[in-house]
Amino acid sequence: MSVLDRLGQKLLFTFDPETAHGMSIAALRCGLPVGARTVRDARLKMTVCGIDFPNPLGMAAGYDKNAEVPDALLGLGFGFAEVGTITPLPQAGNPKPRIFRLTADEAVINRLGFNNEGHAAAEKRLAARKGRSGIVGVNIGANKDSTDRIGDYERGVARFAQYATYLTVNISSPNTPGLRNMQAREQLDELLSRVMAARAAASTQPPIFLKIAPDLVEAELEDIAAEVTEKRIDGVIVSNTTIARPSLRSGDVARETGGLSGKPLFERSTIVLARMRKLLGPERAIIGVGGVDSTETALEKIRAGADLVQLYTSMIYAGPALPGRIVAGMAGFADKQPLKSLRELRDASLDKWASKPL
Repeated sequence: MSVLDRLGQKLLFTFDPETAHGMSIAALRCGLPVGARTVRDARLKMTVCGIDFPNPLGMAAGYDKNAEVPDALLGLGFGFAEVGTITPLPQAGNPKPRIFRLTADEAVINRLGFNNEGHAAAEKRLAARKGRSGIVGVNIGANKDSTDRIGDYERGVARFAQYATYLTVNISSPNTPGLRNMQAREQLDELLSRVMAARAAASTQPPIFLKIAPDLVEAELEDIAAEVTEKRIDGVIVSNTTIARPSLRSGDVARETGGLSGKPLFERSTIVLARMRKLLGPERAIIGVGGVDSTETALEKIRAGADLVQLYTSMIYAGPALPGRIVAGMAGFADKQPLKSLRELRDASLDKWASKPL
């Protein structure tokens, strides 16, 4: 981290995590911080689901919940940004405090509960940027008190298909009661059937990704892979936060309920990624998320089977220059190998990761 980034982090860490998050969004809206010069390198380009990504590193959903700053995020060096999760109606989410820093572990526990301003507010912002360049995915969810959660996803597809480069169906947050049950095969069958029908009826048909949890056993992964294949879902995002608590050093705060993200998630999320690649085969797109905090961890996700990677929590600890550093590191790695494309790395460590126990 630069001296400026360290000072900025020290300032933000004097505030509670949710206040600091709001301050960072406000800073990006105002044009701060300024990212490093964007690395443009043909070897980093990835064509996934017919979309030409300038580099494989994206900002994961959860940061820009209300589609306030996707272009500012792209300016930090990301190849794409995913906004949301967005639900049809605004909702406040769970009671505060609901975000906890595990500084010793470079991790976060959150139990936010899809707090967001709803479809109408996000649509207004996304409509205002329509026609601009830059890849922006929209992550859609269901309201906590909805009587028809699958209908909420249908409404999300219908509303955002015209604005999204791709759509993500998020059924993997641990902070909305019962939401992860939608990963079970019978419910997933209905969900994906109705989502694909909604896309077919929309004026444009962006690719659809399914975001899954890392806390799945092999049989559940097999069911999800079968449904994704049968319904012709374009890709899978592996993974959301975990309810597990691997060995952590952060004391009492590590026992808070919610989803754990950051460095401790890398191992399990990468195993699930590799197993999902084995189940889906080589053609289906996969975005790898969980514990990405450096060029090496990003590249290892690709070696384990990912086409693209995303991060979020690591920026809390490494600062806004992190995406630029990772992308520059990718270009440097391609120089040293040498590689014609980073895609040459994909699946290089697939068997190693897929053989590890969950």
